[in-house]
Amino acid sequence: MPEFLDLHGRTTKALRALADADMRRHGLHLGQNLLLAALWERDGRTPGDIAAAVGVTTPTVVKMATRMAATGLVTRRRDDHDQRLVRLWLTAAGRRLQAPVERDRARLEEAVMRDLSATERRHLLSALAKVQHTAAELLDAPDPGPA
Repeated sequence: MPEFLDLHGRTTKALRALADADMRRHGLHLGQNLLLAALWERDGRTPGDIAAAVGVTTPTVVKMATRMAATGLVTRRRDDHDQRLVRLWLTAAGRRLQAPVERDRARLEEAVMRDLSATERRHLLSALAKVQHTAAELLDAPDPGPA
């Protein structure tokens, strides 16, 4: 297996497990924090807008929002000007999660990068951004078919 892909896969698995444990302490499933973050940035967004912002499909956001509405973190309301649109709004409970969730994510990031110098952190983030950009371009490229 190629070295980068193997190491990246194992790293991603470990980081997801750590992040998932943090989110579960707040009663969240991993990924729901991204929906909340989108609403903390701008409350009252549509599921499609949130999906585009966090890089998932609209049905994924709708499913997450359904679960989060059941637990009292968000509510759904029709748009005041276009009744075809549904907007998601934070509840007080959803707003209260912002500080602890952001604190835990910052703590986890600091913990996993503690052995890196400031220069290494900058280089890592720069390199990962380039890899992510290229991977996204490859996903959007037409499939050349069998070789």
